[in-house]
Amino acid sequence: MKGLIVCAGKGTRLRPFTLTRPKTLLPVANKPILFYAIEKLANEGIHDIGIVIHPSQEEMICAAAGNGERFGVSLTYLYQQEPRGIADAVAAAENYIGQDDFILLLGDNLIKEPLKTLIDQLEDSAACILLTQVENPQQYGVAEIKENRIIGLEEKPRFPKSNLAVVGSYAFKAGIFDYIRAITPSDRGELEITDAIERLINSGEKVAYAITSLHCSDVGTADRWLAANHWMMDEQYGANNCISAQSTLVDCTVHAPVAIGSGSVLRNCTIGPYVSVMSGAHLEQCRIEHSILLRDVTVRGTGETVIAGILGDEASINGSSAKGPITLKTGGDQG
Repeated sequence: MKGLIVCAGKGTRLRPFTLTRPKTLLPVANKPILFYAIEKLANEGIHDIGIVIHPSQEEMICAAAGNGERFGVSLTYLYQQEPRGIADAVAAAENYIGQDDFILLLGDNLIKEPLKTLIDQLEDSAACILLTQVENPQQYGVAEIKENRIIGLEEKPRFPKSNLAVVGSYAFKAGIFDYIRAITPSDRGELEITDAIERLINSGEKVAYAITSLHCSDVGTADRWLAANHWMMDEQYGANNCISAQSTLVDCTVHAPVAIGSGSVLRNCTIGPYVSVMSGAHLEQCRIEHSILLRDVTVRGTGETVIAGILGDEASINGSSAKGPITLKTGGDQG
C-alpha cells in the first residue's frame, strides 16, 4: 500500500500568509501541517508516499520535507500543473501508484482517527471514505449511506440527504483511476473526487465508510487555522510548554500551553495560553494569547492584549504601528 498527499492548492483564503509559503507548510503547534499527514501514514507502516505539489511549491516543500528519511519513509514528488481539483491531483499520481492500493490524504487536513479504520475495510471494497457528522453539511461533500456502504455523494448540496461530511481521508484500490478518467469538470471547473466516487458507486462497486467522532480540522481559513492550533497544542503539550533552549525569556509570565522556537527573545511579556511562536521572534512589553507567530516576528509595547492573532514572517507591531502580514484582535490593556 502507498500513501498520497495532495498539496497543490493555492490557499487563497489564507492570504497574505500563503503568499510566502505553501498552505501545507503553515505551522500548527510549530510544525508544518504537511508533516502531520506524513507521520500519520508512517505510523500505519506506509513507507512509500507521493506528494502532489504545484511546480512553484517544489523548492520550499522539498527543502522542508526532503526525501522522507527524517520520517522513516520515502517521499516522491509529483506535479499538478494547475489546481484543477482533487481528482486531477490524484490523476497526476497514476503512474506512481501503479496497481497498488493507496491512502489519499488532503495536505491541509488534520484528522485524529487512525487510518487502520479505512485500511481494514478496503479488503472487500473498492474504496473506503472517512465521514464525520457536521452541523452545516451544505459546506461539504456529503454522503448518503445505506447499511454498510455509501450509495451517493454530493458536493456542497443545497438540500443535503445527511449530515455526514467527507473529511479528507480516503482508501482506494487502483481501479479508481478508470473512473477519474471518465469524469468531466464540475461547474466550478474542477475534477471532483466525489464525481469519480459517484461513478464508482453507480457501476455497482462497494464504497465503504467509517464514521469518526474524533477531531477533524480543515485548515482553510484563519479562524480554522487558529482552532487547529488550539486543538493540536492541547494534543501535543496539554498543560505543559515547549520552549526552545536556544530562546531567552526575561521577566516573562507564561500560561501553558505555549510553544517557542529557537533564537527568540522575550522580555517583560505575558504569553499564552495557546500561543505558538516560531524562531527568531523579538517580543517586549506585550501580552499575547490564542495566537500564531511565524518567523522573525517583532512585537513591542502594544498596550493591549493581542488575541486570536496571526503574525506572518517578519511582521512587526511597535506600539500602535503594524507592518507586514497580520490578522489580529486586541482587547483590554495590560494594566
